[in-house]
Amino acid sequence: MFAVVPSSTLVGVDGLTVRVEVHVTTGLPQFSIVGLPDASCREAKDRVRAAFSSSGLAWPQKRITVNLAPTGQRKVGSGLDLAIAVATLVAAGQLPVEAVRGCGFVGELGLDGSVRRVDGTLALVAALDVEAVVVGCDAASEAALVPNRQVLPAATLRQVVSALRGEEGWSPVPPPAPPSARRVDGDLADVRGQPLGRLAVEVAAAGGHHLLLVGPPGAGKTMLARRLPDLLPALSVEDALDVTRIHSAAGLRLPEGVMVRRPPFRAPHHTASSVSLVGGGTAQMRPGEISCAHRGVLFLDELGEFAADVLDTLRQPLEEGRVLVCRARGSVAFPARFLLVAATNPCPCGGDGSPGGCRCSDVARARYGTRLSGPLLDRFDLRVGIERPDVSDLMAQMGSCPAGESSAEVAARVTSARERAFERGVLGNAEIPGSRLDAVAPLTASARRLLELRLRQGKLSARGLHRVRRVAQTLADLRGPSGPVDDEAVHGALLLRVEPFAPAAVTS
Repeated sequence: MFAVVPSSTLVGVDGLTVRVEVHVTTGLPQFSIVGLPDASCREAKDRVRAAFSSSGLAWPQKRITVNLAPTGQRKVGSGLDLAIAVATLVAAGQLPVEAVRGCGFVGELGLDGSVRRVDGTLALVAALDVEAVVVGCDAASEAALVPNRQVLPAATLRQVVSALRGEEGWSPVPPPAPPSARRVDGDLADVRGQPLGRLAVEVAAAGGHHLLLVGPPGAGKTMLARRLPDLLPALSVEDALDVTRIHSAAGLRLPEGVMVRRPPFRAPHHTASSVSLVGGGTAQMRPGEISCAHRGVLFLDELGEFAADVLDTLRQPLEEGRVLVCRARGSVAFPARFLLVAATNPCPCGGDGSPGGCRCSDVARARYGTRLSGPLLDRFDLRVGIERPDVSDLMAQMGSCPAGESSAEVAARVTSARERAFERGVLGNAEIPGSRLDAVAPLTASARRLLELRLRQGKLSARGLHRVRRVAQTLADLRGPSGPVDDEAVHGALLLRVEPFAPAAVTS
């Protein structure tokens, strides 16, 4: 007999519908899988047979051929196990064809017959054009995020068969958990003695501007960066689904409520390879760290220690908001619209870069600065020097001196600024096209003269001009509703854009 059961496999962060075709005929007992399966798919025959035995189901002692269509696309992962098992039961006459009509099946089978969750369940279920989808109990909450799909959870293969025969019911879908609270990494009020740094993270959050913090160890760069995600607004439903789909495909742990509602924060180590950052792989294309940080923050600590070729792979995704990974077997596009925050020391020894506080030679400092290419540095709208806080500011934490503004207070201003940017048709001012700046972010006469002076002095490039104008508009939005961008906002934007490795701060 012949049977067809729909399932799906993962291609990047998207699902691909797969027709699991099973043919059972007389002949020497044999079980073969064709249709470009990878190693994990080929091993399904051993898992399925063991699951049959553990579930008390009779294995057909016949010639069984499984075809995974379309045959020109490589199939990866173990998510086809359940579909192969059910199709085999139908083809062997142990299940009626009517029982599986309108149902899709996604799940891995354990040797004990259990049905388990697989990475990318959200994308796999969304790829199926069926009324109902059978998944493992631990994947039911994630599968329920897909609209217009009836989720049928099952703990074991035995339960799947009994439910399809009408002998017992399906397991209930767990109720959705409440949205997760904000992170507990710390509050912005904990940061003392860094007014410029606090302003920089607020502007970065309000406008979506990429931020580079340069300063000696212990100055508070990492503390500032880790508090930035809590300043960002919660994700919209559409963005939350996209981020959840990416995290699920990458095998990352999802929150208790399954859907990722807060902007993600990713901080890869400086030994990360280019593939781990941008994504890719061999048989299975997996999203990299920049995609896992989609609609959130990618924090690169010790930026000067990253390999130069690894950092340069970020240049195109920073401009386009996506990364196209091309391999001999195919190409996959991954979303990658993230806020880049980086921290680095001004020199190899970790001093403050000044002649009296640095043990490095001029040549060593210059070589350290050239690790970051000019095109990459130019993508940072904000480049801020962070100095060690004053002793009195640090000791104030032990006294009765009031703390600075909390993350919640700053987040309220950020949300207001984001709403003003949304009225311009963008999520953040960093996304305003250069051709629309004159229309949506006009300048006063004094502000225009200030920028013209910097351009004539050669301290500002054409690309830098656009970035300074966007930052100035964000500073104006943080002050409240206003008219054209004035010279005060432009001057503030220039102060937040300095040469990162120069002994003296000069705008560029």
